[in-house]
Amino acid sequence: MKKLEDYVRSIPDFPKLGIIFRDVTSILQDADGLQLAIDSLLDSLKDVEYDLIVGPESRGFIFGVPVAYEAHKSFVPVRKKGKLPCTTVSAEYELEYGRAVIEMHKDAIQPGQKVVIIDDLIATGGTLEAIIGLVEQLGGQVVKICCIMELAGLNGREKLSGYNVESIITYEGK
Repeated sequence: MKKLEDYVRSIPDFPKLGIIFRDVTSILQDADGLQLAIDSLLDSLKDVEYDLIVGPESRGFIFGVPVAYEAHKSFVPVRKKGKLPCTTVSAEYELEYGRAVIEMHKDAIQPGQKVVIIDDLIATGGTLEAIIGLVEQLGGQVVKICCIMELAGLNGREKLSGYNVESIITYEGK
C-alpha cells in the first residue's frame, strides 16, 4: 500500500536553483492519492471536537471541503482581498517575496465556535498565522491546524506555537 508521500512529485530547482518543489497536484491527479489525503485528514480529526472548518483558497478549499462534507461540518472560505461579497475582516501577512491580504466574512464564525484550519502546506507559517488572527478576531477558537505537507526547514511551526498542529508529511528541508 502506498503512503501519501509516494504521490507527491518532487521537482528539483523550482522555482529557483537549490529548491525542491513538492507538488501537491500529483496527489489530486490520482484517485487513490486524493482519497488517502482526505482520509488522512479525517483520521487526524477523529478525536477533535470542532464546529467548522476554515480553509484558504485555493488548496485549503480543495482539501477542506471534502473533509467538511464527510464530517458533516460547515466550511468557511478565506479568500484574497476583494473576492468576498459581504462585510469582511482582513489580515495582512508576509510572503516570501512581499505581502498579501486575506479576508473572511465577518459573520462566518460565531464567538465560542471551535475551528479547524485545513491547508495543503506549512511553509513559513504566515498564511496560517493570519488565518488564526481572523478566527480569533471573530471570537472563534482554533482547536487544530491540519496540513498535507510541512517544509520543516522554513520553521513555520514556530509561528504556530501554542496550537495543535499536524502535518501528514514532513520534509526536513525547504
